[in-house]
Amino acid sequence: MITIKRIVNFYVDGFKSMTWGKQLWMLIFLKLFLIFFIMKFFFFSDTIEDKYQTEEEVGMHVLENITKSK
Repeated sequence: MITIKRIVNFYVDGFKSMTWGKQLWMLIFLKLFLIFFIMKFFFFSDTIEDKYQTEEEVGMHVLENITKSK
């Protein structure tokens, strides 16, 4: 039976012995940071909370958009 400790040790030993893998993981994390944090401010900065002051106004906006017939 495989224990959790053996599984964790497998991955820890694998990451310790990497040569190019560490640089590739850093590149992956950098790209994820750019996608989720930096690009969010450029493309998704206009939120419902900016347009409406109360929760009732937000609720009415959502209800109108959900029930809108096309």
